[in-house]
Amino acid sequence: MTTVTRPQRLIVLLAALTAFGPLSIDMYLPSLPVIAADLGATESAIQLTIGVFLGGVSAGMLLYGPLSDRFGRRRLLLGGMLLYILASLGCAVSADAQQLTVLRLVQALGAASATVLARTIVRDIFVVSQAARTLSLMHLVTMVATLIAPILGSYLMLTTGWRSLFISLAGYAAICLVCVYLAIPETHPSERRGASVSRAFRAYGRLLRSAHAVGLILCMSLCFAGMFAYITASPFIYIDYFGVSAQRYGLLFALNIVGVIVVTLFNARLVTRVGPHRMLVFGVLMAAASGIGLLIVGLIEAGGLAAIVVGLLCYISVTGLLGANCLARLLGDFPEQAGAAAGLAVATQFGLGMLASAWVSAWHDGTPLPMTLIIATTGIGSALAYGLACRTHP
Repeated sequence: MTTVTRPQRLIVLLAALTAFGPLSIDMYLPSLPVIAADLGATESAIQLTIGVFLGGVSAGMLLYGPLSDRFGRRRLLLGGMLLYILASLGCAVSADAQQLTVLRLVQALGAASATVLARTIVRDIFVVSQAARTLSLMHLVTMVATLIAPILGSYLMLTTGWRSLFISLAGYAAICLVCVYLAIPETHPSERRGASVSRAFRAYGRLLRSAHAVGLILCMSLCFAGMFAYITASPFIYIDYFGVSAQRYGLLFALNIVGVIVVTLFNARLVTRVGPHRMLVFGVLMAAASGIGLLIVGLIEAGGLAAIVVGLLCYISVTGLLGANCLARLLGDFPEQAGAAAGLAVATQFGLGMLASAWVSAWHDGTPLPMTLIIATTGIGSALAYGLACRTHP
């Protein structure tokens, strides 16, 4: 752990860095049809920019993590943020869908630096229990960003056009860049860095050979994947299957985000007193139980909309708790490979999330069953993975 004067003052800034991802995706979702029409492209071509961004973020995190273990956090963070700013400005002046897609990939590579290194810096300056609390608060900011980003994006699109969305993202990143330059020192001193780049990347091999590390990563990532299945399938289930209006769907979607916020605050308040382990036991039991309950509802079609809403609320609400505590324990148990550990963990989250989204789309049959089956699988899998992590604790 690196000594930083009054590290609590950095929490807001570190949280702002973790919001790069949701802001970059959710702000421009309402504008997709308008962008397609303005650039003379198909909607599928513009939708591809979402998948490209997610893939770029995942690949970027796998690069930044080990590189930060070798070269330090600060220079890579500042360089990645500058890349993000330039790519965002490029997106704002894109002439066609191909240019936008390429620039979104570059933007994602820049965003990955903030996404993974903010979490790694937390491990550098906080002990494990305090890191779990800090990561919970950072996840809270991410959820708030997810909630308000589509609203803000819609307002900007209607008032100043879709290109202003990317200018706004560049402005947000520029403010964060200045704040990072002024407030965050190098938190990974040279005496703690690896001897070579190849050795830094070999940390992935050590992590993957550790059943304890794999258990923690799968625990947080499987639960996260279940949430992606919900995000992908819920519009069709709520609106088409249950006949919910678009406005009411928005309220039900927001309800789950509120649930994440409440449970995350609960975790931040208790984790320093009871420890990450007890909070994780509570989280995996809740995820597994709610997943099984949702599967029963999907199989026998009992309980209707209310049962689906309650089951999803219980499941989605603990995703932030599991993510914060698993990552805190992982970084605490592998301090010399903290960058690689954070990169691998968060990249696995996104990778399994994309896979769950693809599965629920492929299995879609117009009923809630495919979604509930995937969520039950990920909930039970998350609990089993934490059991593996506990049994193999080094």
